[in-house]
Amino acid sequence: MADSKVQPRMGNTGFIIFLALLSAFVPLSTDLYLPALPDMTKFFAVPEIVMNLTLILFFVFYSIATLFWGPLSDRYGRRPILLIGLTLYMLASILCGIATNAYEIIIFRVLQAIGGGVATTVATAVIKDVFVGRKQETTLAIVQSMVVISPAIAPVIGSLLLTFISWRGIFFAQALLGLSVIYGSIIFKETHQAENETTSILKSFGRLGALLLNLGFTALLVTFSLMSIVSLSYISSSSYIFQDTFHLSSRMFSLFFSFNALGMLLGPLVYIPLSKYIDRFKIIYASFGISIIAGVLVLIFGQMSPIAFAITQFPATLASSAIRPPGTYLVLKQEENDNGSASALYSAGGTIFGSVGMVIVSVAEATPIAAIAWINIIIGASCAVLLWLSLTFLKKKITV
Repeated sequence: MADSKVQPRMGNTGFIIFLALLSAFVPLSTDLYLPALPDMTKFFAVPEIVMNLTLILFFVFYSIATLFWGPLSDRYGRRPILLIGLTLYMLASILCGIATNAYEIIIFRVLQAIGGGVATTVATAVIKDVFVGRKQETTLAIVQSMVVISPAIAPVIGSLLLTFISWRGIFFAQALLGLSVIYGSIIFKETHQAENETTSILKSFGRLGALLLNLGFTALLVTFSLMSIVSLSYISSSSYIFQDTFHLSSRMFSLFFSFNALGMLLGPLVYIPLSKYIDRFKIIYASFGISIIAGVLVLIFGQMSPIAFAITQFPATLASSAIRPPGTYLVLKQEENDNGSASALYSAGGTIFGSVGMVIVSVAEATPIAAIAWINIIIGASCAVLLWLSLTFLKKKITV
């Protein structure tokens, strides 16, 4: 754990909670309003794919934004960049709440994504600023286990809010979330010394390209980013599967979603003790295998009932979550400098590939359960092969 002197106004516990809230911005910005998506589709009388653009474009622009915020935080420091991005997020959330049509919400969600992109990138960079070695990997696991609590509780909170207020109130709740993290950023003590002012901004952005030329970094970046397709395809389609396919209420959907989100919570928590006794690569390969098995089970049994679908999808959710701490650690370990830029590329990679998964399940809206099953199988197998190829042919270029 970090010395309390690192963040004297937060303390150790407050510092970890702050990092967890920053890292949780993506799930909190999506899962909180997932129960309202079908209602919003009907309210604005638009096709399902149009309302899904509020999710898809959020992830696309979020990933693009991280590529800017990361180098900027290396250039100007973490704190000022946090304050700028989070303020934009808060204002965009308010605009979503007062939107008059679906296309306004799409635009304001893009602004939300651009502002929110600062959070995950800077949170990961700060962890790498402060911690090293085993402490860094353990802290990543702790923060990410706290992060995945949000997918478990966000839909429940969203469903409860919908019993008292309309979907607009959910966006105002997101604005309050932004305000709370802005406060944390105000009392946050800078962890990264800004670059020399003579260093041009273009040179700072050029570090992104230099990082991608590191074959070890890029190979692991692609491998572990691909697993985001598994989690984000499920997240984006879950409300339609449970509410439209299985005809459940928004409240029942939130309960089923929370069950699978438990897998997101348990993944990092299971990884921490296992990694003390089992090589991390064995855990990673086992997780890829579990994703494949889960896909086969979803394909065979998932159509039967919401319970069958939730239970068979659970192992894939657990596996994709367990891979996150060692995946993040291994990717960032390939580059000991430029923490902001490395974190930006890792955040962008996961979000870009995750967006591909969201598009796939949107296109396959007639058979979403089968689409989820095949995604689990194909991505699990592809990641296992890519990691083996990377470790075999780039052994000298990969730091483990």
